[in-house]
Amino acid sequence: MWHAVELCRSGFTVTHLEADAGPVGASVRNFGLIWVSGRRTGAELDAAERSRHRWEEVGHDIPGIGFRATGSLTVACTEGERKVMEEFAHHPDAAARSITFVEPDELVTVNPAVRGEVAGGLHCTQDAVVEPRLALGAMRDYLSARNSYAFHPGRRMVGFEDHAVVDATGLRWDADLVIVATGAAFDHVPGTEVLAARLRRVRLQMLETAAFAGTLTTSLADADSLRYYPAYDVVPLEPLGSQNPVAAAHNLQLLLVQRADGGLTIGDTHAYGEPFDFALAEDPSLELLARAERLLGSQLPPVARRWEGVYAQCTDGDVCARAELSPDVWMVTGPGGRGMTCSPAIAADTLTAAGVN
Repeated sequence: MWHAVELCRSGFTVTHLEADAGPVGASVRNFGLIWVSGRRTGAELDAAERSRHRWEEVGHDIPGIGFRATGSLTVACTEGERKVMEEFAHHPDAAARSITFVEPDELVTVNPAVRGEVAGGLHCTQDAVVEPRLALGAMRDYLSARNSYAFHPGRRMVGFEDHAVVDATGLRWDADLVIVATGAAFDHVPGTEVLAARLRRVRLQMLETAAFAGTLTTSLADADSLRYYPAYDVVPLEPLGSQNPVAAAHNLQLLLVQRADGGLTIGDTHAYGEPFDFALAEDPSLELLARAERLLGSQLPPVARRWEGVYAQCTDGDVCARAELSPDVWMVTGPGGRGMTCSPAIAADTLTAAGVN
């Protein structure tokens, strides 16, 4: 979708082919977090910061995206967690992300909904959120109204040729420039084997509650997010101690975002070995709900929905995998958990690589 936005901005007429009846993959099965705070120093952080600016810019033009510059709090509940966060806050990398350490009383001022026993936390003012179930539709409607964009659902690509792709019905779609964004289906098309060798699939598990009575003024994360996000590798993580067995078994961290309708999106887990279990496991869900209740100091509303998702991730640490498969046919995939955060910059960089910008 972001490639379509940037191509229209560059003067192209865009034909957008969607494999399914509508977007149903990781692009809508996520938190909607624009998460600058956890990004790795270098190309990844640069992409996140450029994307954060672009999300806000487009959010002004397309209010239906639901952009909100909420910031985030990563909360410490033990002295060991506090020690790691304080040390990171004194590292130059913290300032590069607009991150500061806040004491418990300051933390509650930043987000009054946090009423549990806390030992402090990291406050990032750059982080933001959008509404993942609404953003893509809002962007499509905005582009469609300008007569330079057409959306065609149910058009699954099965092959490519110079300046063209072929869908499952045998129809050939010609273009001056083709962008193929396969998501987790990166190895489903002949001719993508070299790029697919750099990728793996990751399965996550999440849930959402009914509307919460209070208002969360920031997104929230717990200290296990320090184990997951590469920004924090610059400080020793040993004071965090060992993860509990459920968290360790499911590579779990707590992320919590309040939706525009008041519901709380809560997750997530990470599974890296295929074949993935087809079932949703209850133990990690119960663990995540318990952690959320500890931070908020109150009982949560009932769970309204649960889901899993699968995304593609580069195994070499790159922001994404991008390659020209055939003249003017580019494949882009593999941002992993960075997809919502970095998509605007990924799209802009694809146009640059293709000689458009």
